[in-house]
Amino acid sequence: MAIKLKVTQVRSGIGRPERQKRILKGLGLTRMHRSVTLKDTPPIRGMIRKISHLVRVEPVE
Repeated sequence: MAIKLKVTQVRSGIGRPERQKRILKGLGLTRMHRSVTLKDTPPIRGMIRKISHLVRVEPVE
């Protein structure tokens, strides 16, 4: 069974570098307090690490 992550945007992308805005969009986060469930893979972990100050991550069973 694949482990999944619940990623919630907790801070705005306004005023952030374009790279961080593209990462938010790539993860499927478009608005504050919206959540997406993603597979726990190395590329996803890398994207989350780059915007860790904008999101909250929780494991999903």
